Amino acid sequence: MPFEKVQSEKLASAVVRQIELLILRGILRPGERLPAERELAERMGVSRPSLREALGTLQDDGLLVSRPGAGVYVAEVLGSAFSPALVRLFSTHEEALFDSISFRRDMEGLAAERAARLGSDTDLAVIQTALEKLEGASPSEAPACDADFHLAILDASHNVMLLHMMRSMFDLLAAGVFYNREAVFTRDSTRDALLHQHRRINAAIQARDPAAARAAVEAHLDYATEAIRDLRKAEANEAIARQRLRHDTA
Repeated sequence: MPFEKVQSEKLASAVVRQIELLILRGILRPGERLPAERELAERMGVSRPSLREALGTLQDDGLLVSRPGAGVYVAEVLGSAFSPALVRLFSTHEEALFDSISFRRDMEGLAAERAARLGSDTDLAVIQTALEKLEGASPSEAPACDADFHLAILDASHNVMLLHMMRSMFDLLAAGVFYNREAVFTRDSTRDALLHQHRRINAAIQARDPAAARAAVEAHLDYATEAIRDLRKAEANEAIARQRLRHDTA
């Protein structure tokens, strides 16, 4: 018969499984420092030798990295989603810019739909708090708060593939790979319109209306597409005007 005696799971294996799940679910994020060994062992209720064994396994698997004198960190596992060569291509071809927004429209629409349907009351409270921070943000703070709002919705979608894929996308946005997000928020009219759209997204999710949540995200990113096109056109027009001015005053 193909049965074997059931054995208790080693403590180190249980620690590995718990930290793996925290990383998988996006609770522990790339670059985040783990608590000091003594504190972490106490929190998890295991001995320090068992903890060291678990951390060693996770480092061997590439999920954690040890920095001498600094501690243990979650590895930058999302960095492998796009190679440096591909990132350079993204940043130098406008086609990638509008494809990235189209991709976000599809994926974030799905995330908002799932958040409205599957998000817990705590998930929705986190989204509400992220919106309130965005509402009170200065123009310089707004891009980061905007990202936090969208990431809160992704967290609430409770799909780990979608979460990690889109966090990788937001890492590129934060680095300005596709476009300068700060420039979009400098215009008062654009900033006001974007804030109104975020409120509509939040309202639909809080009302647990999946169809309205998806539609609000799609409308938001359609607007963002046109706002960026207008910004690019304005920049091109300004360059031409400066050329004309230099010629006329030479």
